[in-house]
Order: sequence, then C-alpha cells, then structure tokens
Amino acid sequence: MYLSTVTSPPAAGTPPRSGRRGLRAVSANVFALGTVSLITDVSSEMVTAVLPLYLVLGLQLSPLAYGAIDGVYTGATALLRLVGGYVADRTRRRKAVAGLGYTLSALAKPLLLAAGSSLTAIGLVIAADRAGKGLRAAPRDAMITLSTPPEQLGRAFGVHRAMDGVGAFLGPLAALGVLAAAAQSFDAVFVVSFCVAALGVTVLVLFVRDRRESVPATGRVSVREAAALLRVAPVRRLVLAACLLGLATIGDGFVYLLLQRREELSTVWFPLLAVGTSLGYLLLAAPLGVLADRIGRLPVLLGGYAALAAAYLLLFGPVSGTPLLVLTLALHGVFYAATDGVLMALAGPVLPDRLRTTGIALIQTGQALAYLVSSILFGLAWQVWGPETASRVAALAVVAAIAVTLLLLRRPPAGSTAPPGPAPRPEPAARTESAR
Repeated sequence: MYLSTVTSPPAAGTPPRSGRRGLRAVSANVFALGTVSLITDVSSEMVTAVLPLYLVLGLQLSPLAYGAIDGVYTGATALLRLVGGYVADRTRRRKAVAGLGYTLSALAKPLLLAAGSSLTAIGLVIAADRAGKGLRAAPRDAMITLSTPPEQLGRAFGVHRAMDGVGAFLGPLAALGVLAAAAQSFDAVFVVSFCVAALGVTVLVLFVRDRRESVPATGRVSVREAAALLRVAPVRRLVLAACLLGLATIGDGFVYLLLQRREELSTVWFPLLAVGTSLGYLLLAAPLGVLADRIGRLPVLLGGYAALAAAYLLLFGPVSGTPLLVLTLALHGVFYAATDGVLMALAGPVLPDRLRTTGIALIQTGQALAYLVSSILFGLAWQVWGPETASRVAALAVVAAIAVTLLLLRRPPAGSTAPPGPAPRPEPAARTESAR
C-alpha cells in the first residue's frame, strides 16, 4: 500500500538496484554510518553498563525512582527525534543534523563528572545525552534508506545494527578495563567515554556522505505537510504499533537488575550482563535483516518481541544459575536483533523521500514516549506488587501488543513482506494528498 493514489515519476535520487550480493550489496555510506555508530556505542555503553548499578546500589534509588531516571534516559529523545527529523527534511542536511546530535551526546559525557550524587544533575545530563541521540537517530536512518535500494533495506539495516552491536559489546568491556586500571573510578570511565565519542564525530565528518537529491524537492517541507503523514493509513498503523510494542517493553537496566538480584551476582560482573545481550545482537542483527528481506519483515519483528516475552518469563521461572543467565541474555539479544533495524526497514517503503526522515522520526518518537511511560509503570509495579508479579505482567503485555500489532499490520505496507528472492521494485511514493 502506497502513500497516495497519485503515481509520480521515479525520483532522480532513488538508489539504483544492485546486482551484488552479500556484504558487497551494502553501500560504503552504510558502512561509514555503521562505523560511526560502532564508535559512539562504545562510548555510550561504557556509561550505561555501570549506570544502573551506580544509581540503585550506590545511590540507593527505589525501583520507582530508577524507573523515572530510566524513562528519562529513553524518553528524553522523544520530541527531539521529531524535531531532528523535520529539520533534516526541511533543510535537506541530514548529515549536519545527525552530526549535531552526535556532538551533543559527546559533550554530555564529561558533564557527568560535575553531576556528583545530585539526582537532578544526573537526570539533566542524561537528558542532554539522550537528546543528542534523539536528534541523530532519524537523520542517520534516513541516510541509510536513501543509500539503499528498497529490496535490500533489511540487509543494510542489519549490517548497520550489527556494527552498532559491536560497539555495544565492546563498551561494557572497555568500562571494566578502565575501572580495573583506575581503581574503580567512575570519573575515569566518563573521561574515556568522551574521548571515544569525539572520535565518532570525527569519523562522521570525514567519511559519511549526505546524499542530496539531484532534483530538488518542490519547496520546503512544511509543518502541515509533515503532520499530514499521520493521516496516511500505513504510516498511522506503524506509529500505533510502535507505541504499543514500546509500551510493553521494560528498560534493559531492569532486566539486568532482576538477574543480579535473583542470582546474587557480584557487582564486579554486573556490566558483563550487557555484554551478553550485545553479543546476541551482534551475531544475529545482519542474518535476521537478510531473513526479513526474504520471508517478510513483520514475522521477524514479531518473533523478536516473542523472544522478549520469553525472557521476561524466564526471570522468575524454574531455570536458575548459568542456564538462566545464558538463556535470558540470548533471548534479549534476539529481541534487539530482530526488531531494531527491522522496524525501520518495515517503515522505509511507505515513506516518500521528501518526508523520509520525518516519517522515521514519528515512529521513533512514538517508541520513545512509550518507553518513558513503560519504565515508570514498571518501576511502580515493582514497588507495589514486587518484581515477580511485575515481570509476569510485562510478559503478558508483550503478548497482547504482539496480537494487536498483527491485527494492525496484517495487510502490511508494500515492500514489508518481500517474497523469497529478489523483491519487485515498488512504485515510487508520491506526495500525500495534503501536500499537493
């Protein structure tokens, strides 16, 4: 299903079909963006791997208070995702907007040194870091879709997310190394994290190309035109599905805290829980992206959320010890590998080039707002009902969200359920009725 009833001629900037296979089919720009994400994730995960432990065990935050901080961590990106997407589409300078986001996140790292034990200061610094993520996410994903033929979007996003996963895998290990070398100094982690983030910004400036349309868009994108995307049925259904699935997803920190609590893990090993998730993500992101191109992106996406529900149930099931840790973290990694890039690949074909970044930002904004609400609700449920009941309710919420999403997207947008083998080239998306 396409964005309008009007067929436009092929856009001059549409990426050409490629006869290459495997990694050779992925453009150099996607690899450059993947390198930036890899380096940036090393920086980010150095901080996030130790943050739950520091807040809950170090500062003695309650589950509800931690849920609020975790909600800020994910939800602070919400509005700026939309702003970043709109500005990138209006100015056609996606690289510049993404670069601003990467720079803001990098500058937030040393500010953690000044935050001390003040929850307000920590919250503001985290919000600034996540604001940077919000600015850069949609322009970055739009540059991937605009550098890739439609039938290879799953592969491209899979490769990008796999490189991102390498960074997420290395970040906690780097944090452990810094802590060991600096006598458990969190300040040292923050300083090294800033240096790594600055390197990521440098790579973006030097190697990423912002594909500019050879035929300029007709006028600048208006707020009314951007808002009209929500009147397009396929886009509206995708945004609603993303919100429902996000509302059923609890923060990673909660999962790791529950594992640490049940297995009484030493705080020394806590950062390695994130490594376990990242390893599964790293190994499976690219293969699942290719699988999504072959069998359909919706089945892979919902399969990832099914793995998440299973992980939540395992947290208080009969399995314990090493099998519990391995299975839970593996399922958590499968969830990220099957959902992160696949959702963006699912959205790509229904969004016109003119509003590509704004459309992606709409979906990401819905997710971020849902994560914010989810973190607070789960923290409250933990405090009122206890962690076991809260986890089981979360698992049931994921199952319900899967069922509703299946109903919403049972007639998925064109290009989202490609049959095995090369997918047919979709008609180019035209402007929406409101933009004519």
